[in-house]
Amino acid sequence: MTVLALTGGVGGAKLALGLAHVMSPEDVVFLVNTGDDFEHFGLHISPDVDTLVYTLADRANKETGWGREDETWSFESSMKQLGGDTWFRLGDKDLATHVYRSSLLSTGSTLTEATQEIAHSFQIEHRVLPMSDDPVRTMVATNEGILPFQDYFVRRQCEPTVTGIEYQGGAAARLNPELNLDSISKVILCPSNPYLSIDPLLSISELAGFLRTTSVPVVAVSPIVKGLALKGPTAKMMRELGIQPSATTVASHYQDLISGFVLDQEDANHSAEINRMGLRTAEFQTIMRTFDDRVQLASDVLGFCETLSSD
Repeated sequence: MTVLALTGGVGGAKLALGLAHVMSPEDVVFLVNTGDDFEHFGLHISPDVDTLVYTLADRANKETGWGREDETWSFESSMKQLGGDTWFRLGDKDLATHVYRSSLLSTGSTLTEATQEIAHSFQIEHRVLPMSDDPVRTMVATNEGILPFQDYFVRRQCEPTVTGIEYQGGAAARLNPELNLDSISKVILCPSNPYLSIDPLLSISELAGFLRTTSVPVVAVSPIVKGLALKGPTAKMMRELGIQPSATTVASHYQDLISGFVLDQEDANHSAEINRMGLRTAEFQTIMRTFDDRVQLASDVLGFCETLSSD
């Protein structure tokens, strides 16, 4: 039986690394958000997939959380000299990944096949699956109009006020065909942005339907601690959407999909309210500053899943 981990980019990848360290490749599969994917300079870029691949391979830039370690920037400086767009930073090593992926896609490979080739080249044995081979694109409604995710997140640095979010293509997208839902024994929603990283996955009806009806433990890990986002614009977006940023709010967002919720020890005062939603809770240190923190949280979350399985 297999643990299914749903993850986005930087925040989710931290827990994913811990899970990969304590679980064998045949016992866990990572299903990754591709709502952030976009075309740039004619290349197919999959930011969350790449972040996870680089993280699992210990090749990620540990200062930024995204991109490659020991990166060089000759392409970017040359593009700037030519007058081209440089708002989305592409380091030379990272660029090679995008060129290779795009080459594979242009010759008939699916996104899953291309991802497997890339993961294999980084000697990753754990399964990294894009959520779908069909395009799903996260669009952010703002006070400046509807913006593709990367325009909102990178070009505009999350400055516009968010008024809504939609996932174009989600309703028609098919779940990754390599994922066997019948083999899943536990599901973990990593501490990624619920609206930008996890909801795109949940826009795929087969996955959302599975989570609503399964009898296996489904546990979400809060990306909010003491009202603040561990990474990215989660708390800012929630306030702009009229939602109080808190662990309780995140639990409520996932309420009909999960059976358990992990919150940080600093948010222990939220447990009682979350319990009243019919959810079991566990309180751990969820802020992952070090590799050991990632491994410890992964072990803690898996242990919590086991307690739910035995109930």
